[in-house]
Amino acid sequence: MRIRPIARDDLDGLQALAQQAGVGFTSLPDNREFLAGKIEAAARAFEERTAIDDRLYFFVLEDEENGELAGCCAIEGQVGREVPFYNYRLGTLAHSSIQLDLHRTIDTLFLSSDHTGDAEVCSLFLRPEYRGEANKHLRNGALLSKARWLFIAQFRDRFPQKVLAEMRGVFDENNKSPFWESLGKHFFPMDFNEADRLTGLGQKSFIGELMPKFPIYTTFMSEEARSCIGQVHRHTRPALEMLKKEGLRWEGYIDIFDGGPTVEAYIDDVRAIRNSRLCQVEISPSARDESVSRWLAATTQMLGFTAGWIGRAPSDDNIIVLNQQEAKRLGVTTGDHLRLLET
Repeated sequence: MRIRPIARDDLDGLQALAQQAGVGFTSLPDNREFLAGKIEAAARAFEERTAIDDRLYFFVLEDEENGELAGCCAIEGQVGREVPFYNYRLGTLAHSSIQLDLHRTIDTLFLSSDHTGDAEVCSLFLRPEYRGEANKHLRNGALLSKARWLFIAQFRDRFPQKVLAEMRGVFDENNKSPFWESLGKHFFPMDFNEADRLTGLGQKSFIGELMPKFPIYTTFMSEEARSCIGQVHRHTRPALEMLKKEGLRWEGYIDIFDGGPTVEAYIDDVRAIRNSRLCQVEISPSARDESVSRWLAATTQMLGFTAGWIGRAPSDDNIIVLNQQEAKRLGVTTGDHLRLLET
Protein backbone atom coordinates (compact mmCIF):
# COMPACT_ATOMS: atom_id res chain seq x y z
CA MET A 1 0.00 0.00 0.00
CA ARG A 2 1.25 3.47 -0.82
CA ILE A 3 0.11 7.09 -0.77
CA ARG A 4 0.60 9.14 -3.94
CA PRO A 5 -0.81 12.35 -5.46
CA ILE A 6 -4.04 11.87 -7.33
CA ALA A 7 -3.58 11.63 -11.11
CA ARG A 8 -5.78 12.85 -13.94
CA ASP A 9 -6.75 9.27 -14.86
CA ASP A 10 -8.07 8.52 -11.33
CA LEU A 11 -11.53 9.98 -11.96
CA ASP A 12 -13.40 6.65 -12.03
CA GLY A 13 -11.69 5.48 -8.87
CA LEU A 14 -12.35 8.74 -7.04
CA GLN A 15 -16.02 8.74 -7.98
CA ALA A 16 -16.30 5.17 -6.66
CA LEU A 17 -14.89 6.40 -3.34
CA ALA A 18 -17.34 9.32 -3.30
CA GLN A 19 -20.26 6.94 -3.84
CA GLN A 20 -19.16 4.83 -0.88
CA ALA A 21 -18.52 7.82 1.41
CA GLY A 22 -22.24 8.59 1.67
CA VAL A 23 -24.27 11.43 3.20
CA GLY A 24 -22.48 13.96 5.39
CA PHE A 25 -19.08 13.59 3.71
CA THR A 26 -19.19 17.15 2.42
CA SER A 27 -15.76 17.38 0.78
CA LEU A 28 -16.29 14.34 -1.47
CA PRO A 29 -19.61 14.76 -3.30
CA ASP A 30 -20.72 12.23 -5.89
CA ASN A 31 -20.56 14.66 -8.80
CA ARG A 32 -18.34 13.60 -11.68
CA GLU A 33 -17.83 17.07 -13.15
CA PHE A 34 -16.91 18.53 -9.77
CA LEU A 35 -14.54 15.65 -8.97
CA ALA A 36 -12.84 16.11 -12.34
CA GLY A 37 -12.27 19.76 -11.47
CA LYS A 38 -10.90 18.78 -8.06
CA ILE A 39 -8.43 16.37 -9.69
CA GLU A 40 -7.29 19.03 -12.15
CA ALA A 41 -6.82 21.60 -9.37
CA ALA A 42 -4.80 19.10 -7.35
CA ALA A 43 -2.65 18.13 -10.33
CA ARG A 44 -1.77 21.79 -10.89
CA ALA A 45 -1.00 22.26 -7.18
CA PHE A 46 1.68 19.57 -7.30
CA GLU A 47 3.11 20.95 -10.54
CA GLU A 48 3.57 24.58 -9.44
CA ARG A 49 5.96 25.96 -6.83
CA THR A 50 4.53 28.90 -4.89
CA ALA A 51 4.47 30.25 -1.35
CA ILE A 52 1.48 30.02 1.00
CA ASP A 53 -1.70 29.73 -1.05
CA ASP A 54 -5.10 28.07 -1.17
CA ARG A 55 -4.09 25.14 -3.34
CA LEU A 56 -5.59 21.67 -2.92
CA TYR A 57 -3.19 18.77 -2.36
CA PHE A 58 -5.16 15.57 -2.93
CA PHE A 59 -3.74 12.08 -2.29
CA VAL A 60 -4.94 8.53 -2.86
CA LEU A 61 -4.11 5.26 -1.14
CA GLU A 62 -3.26 2.72 -3.82
CA ASP A 63 -3.37 -1.05 -3.43
CA GLU A 64 -0.35 -2.21 -5.40
CA GLU A 65 -1.70 -5.75 -5.70
CA ASN A 66 -4.69 -4.80 -7.83
CA GLY A 67 -4.19 -1.10 -8.65
CA GLU A 68 -7.43 -0.09 -6.89
CA LEU A 69 -7.88 3.11 -4.92
CA ALA A 70 -8.43 2.06 -1.31
CA GLY A 71 -8.94 5.55 0.08
CA CYS A 72 -8.09 9.22 -0.16
CA CYS A 73 -7.08 12.27 1.86
CA ALA A 74 -6.30 15.92 1.16
CA ILE A 75 -4.87 19.19 2.42
CA GLU A 76 -6.34 22.62 1.67
CA GLY A 77 -3.52 25.17 1.69
CA GLN A 78 -5.84 27.90 3.01
CA VAL A 79 -9.59 27.96 3.57
CA GLY A 80 -12.01 30.84 3.15
CA ARG A 81 -10.05 32.97 0.68
CA GLU A 82 -12.11 32.38 -2.44
CA VAL A 83 -15.07 30.43 -0.98
CA PRO A 84 -16.44 31.51 2.44
CA PHE A 85 -15.63 29.16 5.32
CA TYR A 86 -18.32 29.16 8.00
CA ASN A 87 -18.82 27.37 11.27
CA TYR A 88 -20.46 27.98 14.62
CA ARG A 89 -18.49 29.11 17.64
CA LEU A 90 -19.90 27.81 20.90
CA GLY A 91 -20.16 30.60 23.45
CA THR A 92 -21.89 31.55 26.67
CA LEU A 93 -24.18 34.44 27.58
CA ALA A 94 -24.76 35.31 31.23
CA HIS A 95 -28.06 36.76 32.48
CA SER A 96 -28.68 37.99 35.97
CA SER A 97 -31.27 39.82 38.06
CA ILE A 98 -29.78 41.73 40.97
CA GLN A 99 -33.22 42.40 42.44
CA LEU A 100 -34.13 38.70 42.53
CA ASP A 101 -30.55 37.47 43.06
CA LEU A 102 -30.91 35.10 40.08
CA HIS A 103 -28.15 34.16 37.65
CA ARG A 104 -28.26 32.08 34.49
CA THR A 105 -25.66 31.13 31.87
CA ILE A 106 -26.87 29.88 28.49
CA ASP A 107 -24.87 28.22 25.69
CA THR A 108 -25.05 30.04 22.38
CA LEU A 109 -23.93 29.53 18.78
CA PHE A 110 -22.29 32.39 16.86
CA LEU A 111 -21.86 32.30 13.07
CA SER A 112 -18.11 32.53 12.51
CA SER A 113 -15.43 32.82 9.83
CA ASP A 114 -12.59 32.76 12.38
CA HIS A 115 -10.63 30.06 10.52
CA THR A 116 -10.24 32.01 7.29
CA GLY A 117 -6.64 31.59 6.11
CA ASP A 118 -5.91 28.39 8.04
CA ALA A 119 -4.89 25.14 6.37
CA GLU A 120 -7.24 22.15 6.53
CA VAL A 121 -6.63 18.42 6.49
CA CYS A 122 -9.72 16.91 4.92
CA SER A 123 -11.36 14.29 2.69
CA LEU A 124 -9.99 11.29 4.60
CA PHE A 125 -11.94 8.23 3.51
CA LEU A 126 -11.03 4.54 3.60
CA ARG A 127 -13.11 1.89 1.88
CA PRO A 128 -14.75 -0.50 4.39
CA GLU A 129 -12.89 -3.55 3.09
CA TYR A 130 -9.58 -1.88 3.96
CA ARG A 131 -10.52 -1.15 7.59
CA GLY A 132 -10.55 -3.15 10.79
CA GLU A 133 -8.24 -5.19 12.99
CA ALA A 134 -9.19 -8.44 11.28
CA ASN A 135 -8.01 -7.08 7.95
CA LYS A 136 -4.42 -7.34 6.77
CA HIS A 137 -4.62 -3.62 5.95
CA LEU A 138 -4.95 -2.69 9.62
CA ARG A 139 -2.75 0.43 9.40
CA ASN A 140 -4.20 2.01 6.29
CA GLY A 141 -6.11 4.64 8.24
CA ALA A 142 -2.94 5.73 10.01
CA LEU A 143 -1.08 5.84 6.70
CA LEU A 144 -3.74 8.11 5.17
CA SER A 145 -3.80 10.43 8.15
CA LYS A 146 -0.09 10.70 8.94
CA ALA A 147 1.27 10.98 5.39
CA ARG A 148 -0.28 14.45 5.19
CA TRP A 149 1.83 15.65 8.12
CA LEU A 150 5.01 14.46 6.40
CA PHE A 151 4.00 16.39 3.29
CA ILE A 152 3.39 19.57 5.30
CA ALA A 153 6.68 19.12 7.17
CA GLN A 154 8.61 18.71 3.91
CA PHE A 155 6.96 21.69 2.20
CA ARG A 156 6.39 23.86 5.28
CA ASP A 157 6.71 27.13 3.32
CA ARG A 158 3.46 26.35 1.49
CA PHE A 159 1.32 26.44 4.62
CA PRO A 160 0.18 29.04 7.19
CA GLN A 161 0.51 28.95 10.98
CA LYS A 162 -2.60 26.93 11.88
CA VAL A 163 -4.32 23.78 10.65
CA LEU A 164 -7.83 22.47 11.25
CA ALA A 165 -9.95 19.42 10.53
CA GLU A 166 -13.74 19.30 10.32
CA MET A 167 -15.16 16.07 11.71
CA ARG A 168 -18.39 14.47 10.55
CA GLY A 169 -21.22 14.91 13.07
CA VAL A 170 -23.77 12.52 14.55
CA PHE A 171 -26.46 10.85 12.43
CA ASP A 172 -29.23 8.63 13.82
CA GLU A 173 -30.29 5.16 12.70
CA ASN A 174 -32.37 6.74 9.92
CA ASN A 175 -29.29 8.61 8.62
CA LYS A 176 -30.69 11.95 9.79
CA SER A 177 -28.79 14.64 11.65
CA PRO A 178 -30.60 15.65 14.88
CA PHE A 179 -28.66 18.92 14.85
CA TRP A 180 -29.92 19.77 11.36
CA GLU A 181 -33.50 18.74 12.15
CA SER A 182 -33.56 21.04 15.18
CA LEU A 183 -31.76 24.04 13.66
CA GLY A 184 -30.63 24.11 10.03
CA LYS A 185 -33.87 23.09 8.37
CA HIS A 186 -35.67 26.11 9.89
CA PHE A 187 -33.41 28.52 7.96
CA PHE A 188 -32.67 26.66 4.72
CA PRO A 189 -35.59 25.84 2.35
CA MET A 190 -34.03 22.48 1.41
CA ASP A 191 -33.22 19.11 2.98
CA PHE A 192 -29.87 18.21 4.53
CA ASN A 193 -28.63 16.30 1.50
CA GLU A 194 -29.18 19.27 -0.80
CA ALA A 195 -27.50 21.73 1.59
CA ASP A 196 -24.63 19.29 2.04
CA ARG A 197 -24.35 18.81 -1.73
CA LEU A 198 -24.17 22.55 -2.40
CA THR A 199 -21.53 23.00 0.28
CA GLY A 200 -19.48 20.15 -1.16
CA LEU A 201 -19.62 21.83 -4.55
CA GLY A 202 -18.18 25.01 -3.06
CA GLN A 203 -21.46 26.96 -3.10
CA LYS A 204 -21.31 28.26 0.48
CA SER A 205 -22.40 31.89 0.22
CA PHE A 206 -26.03 30.92 0.95
CA ILE A 207 -24.98 30.01 4.51
CA GLY A 208 -24.06 33.59 5.38
CA GLU A 209 -27.08 34.90 3.50
CA LEU A 210 -29.71 32.70 5.19
CA MET A 211 -28.39 32.00 8.70
CA PRO A 212 -29.27 34.47 11.50
CA LYS A 213 -26.57 37.01 12.32
CA PHE A 214 -27.40 37.02 16.04
CA PRO A 215 -26.45 34.38 18.64
CA ILE A 216 -28.61 31.26 18.69
CA TYR A 217 -29.66 30.05 22.15
CA THR A 218 -29.11 26.29 22.27
CA THR A 219 -31.92 25.99 24.85
CA PHE A 220 -34.38 26.43 21.95
CA MET A 221 -33.01 23.27 20.34
CA SER A 222 -34.11 19.72 21.11
CA GLU A 223 -32.26 17.80 23.80
CA GLU A 224 -31.15 15.27 21.17
CA ALA A 225 -29.69 18.05 19.01
CA ARG A 226 -27.86 19.64 21.95
CA SER A 227 -26.29 16.29 22.78
CA CYS A 228 -24.79 16.19 19.25
CA ILE A 229 -22.86 19.45 19.61
CA GLY A 230 -19.16 18.69 19.26
CA GLN A 231 -19.76 14.93 18.85
CA VAL A 232 -18.64 12.78 15.91
CA HIS A 233 -20.16 10.11 13.69
CA ARG A 234 -19.35 6.59 14.87
CA HIS A 235 -17.26 5.95 11.74
CA THR A 236 -15.28 9.15 12.37
CA ARG A 237 -14.08 8.29 15.89
CA PRO A 238 -10.84 6.56 14.79
CA ALA A 239 -9.89 9.57 12.63
CA LEU A 240 -10.60 11.95 15.50
CA GLU A 241 -8.47 9.90 17.89
CA MET A 242 -5.53 10.00 15.46
CA LEU A 243 -5.81 13.77 15.16
CA LYS A 244 -5.99 14.20 18.94
CA LYS A 245 -2.81 12.16 19.32
CA GLU A 246 -1.11 14.62 16.96
CA GLY A 247 -2.14 17.51 19.20
CA LEU A 248 -5.27 18.83 17.49
CA ARG A 249 -7.93 19.92 19.98
CA TRP A 250 -11.55 21.05 19.95
CA GLU A 251 -11.74 24.76 20.76
CA GLY A 252 -15.53 25.16 20.60
CA TYR A 253 -16.13 25.38 16.82
CA ILE A 254 -18.68 23.10 15.14
CA ASP A 255 -20.07 22.37 11.69
CA ILE A 256 -22.99 24.51 10.52
CA PHE A 257 -25.09 21.55 9.41
CA ASP A 258 -24.42 18.50 11.61
CA GLY A 259 -22.74 20.01 14.69
CA GLY A 260 -19.55 17.94 14.34
CA PRO A 261 -16.41 19.38 15.98
CA THR A 262 -13.66 21.34 14.25
CA VAL A 263 -10.29 20.44 15.80
CA GLU A 264 -7.23 22.63 15.33
CA ALA A 265 -3.58 23.25 16.21
CA TYR A 266 -0.58 25.38 15.33
CA ILE A 267 1.19 23.50 12.54
CA ASP A 268 4.60 23.62 14.20
CA ASP A 269 3.10 22.02 17.32
CA VAL A 270 1.74 18.94 15.50
CA ARG A 271 3.56 15.90 16.88
CA ALA A 272 4.29 14.25 13.52
CA ILE A 273 5.69 17.47 12.08
CA ARG A 274 7.92 18.11 15.10
CA ASN A 275 9.21 14.53 15.27
CA SER A 276 9.80 13.76 11.58
CA ARG A 277 13.39 13.71 10.31
CA LEU A 278 15.31 13.39 7.07
CA CYS A 279 17.42 10.28 6.44
CA GLN A 280 19.59 9.12 3.56
CA VAL A 281 18.63 5.97 1.66
CA GLU A 282 20.80 2.88 1.33
CA ILE A 283 19.41 -0.10 -0.58
CA SER A 284 20.28 -3.62 0.52
CA PRO A 285 18.68 -6.82 -0.86
CA SER A 286 19.30 -8.50 2.51
CA ALA A 287 17.41 -5.92 4.60
CA ARG A 288 15.13 -7.76 7.00
CA ASP A 289 11.76 -6.50 8.19
CA GLU A 290 10.94 -5.91 11.85
CA SER A 291 8.05 -7.96 13.21
CA VAL A 292 5.94 -4.79 13.54
CA SER A 293 6.52 -1.86 11.18
CA ARG A 294 6.46 1.38 13.16
CA TRP A 295 8.15 3.68 10.65
CA LEU A 296 6.43 5.74 7.98
CA ALA A 297 8.54 7.07 5.10
CA ALA A 298 7.79 9.80 2.55
CA THR A 299 9.78 11.09 -0.39
CA THR A 300 11.00 14.67 -0.58
CA GLN A 301 9.91 15.58 -4.12
CA MET A 302 6.68 17.44 -4.77
CA LEU A 303 5.64 15.78 -8.03
CA GLY A 304 6.74 12.30 -7.07
CA PHE A 305 5.59 12.44 -3.45
CA THR A 306 5.04 8.90 -2.18
CA ALA A 307 4.55 7.54 1.33
CA GLY A 308 4.38 4.05 2.80
CA TRP A 309 5.39 1.83 5.70
CA ILE A 310 8.94 0.51 5.88
CA GLY A 311 10.18 -2.50 7.80
CA ARG A 312 12.98 -1.12 9.97
CA ALA A 313 14.30 1.88 11.88
CA PRO A 314 17.02 4.27 10.65
CA SER A 315 20.52 4.09 12.09
CA ASP A 316 21.89 6.58 14.61
CA ASP A 317 23.64 8.44 11.79
CA ASN A 318 20.36 8.89 9.87
CA ILE A 319 20.84 6.14 7.29
CA ILE A 320 17.71 4.19 6.38
CA VAL A 321 18.26 0.80 4.76
CA LEU A 322 15.53 -0.31 2.35
CA ASN A 323 15.00 -3.58 0.56
CA GLN A 324 14.40 -3.52 -3.17
CA GLN A 325 10.63 -3.82 -2.87
CA GLU A 326 10.42 -0.80 -0.55
CA ALA A 327 12.73 1.22 -2.78
CA LYS A 328 10.58 0.43 -5.80
CA ARG A 329 7.38 1.34 -3.95
CA LEU A 330 8.77 4.71 -2.88
CA GLY A 331 10.64 5.35 -6.14
CA VAL A 332 14.02 6.02 -4.48
CA THR A 333 17.59 4.82 -4.90
CA THR A 334 20.76 4.86 -2.82
CA GLY A 335 21.74 8.43 -1.93
CA ASP A 336 18.18 9.83 -2.04
CA HIS A 337 16.51 11.18 1.09
CA LEU A 338 13.30 10.20 2.87
CA ARG A 339 11.38 11.94 5.62
CA LEU A 340 10.70 9.43 8.38
CA LEU A 341 8.28 9.29 11.29
CA GLU A 342 8.11 6.76 14.11
CA THR A 343 4.46 6.06 14.90
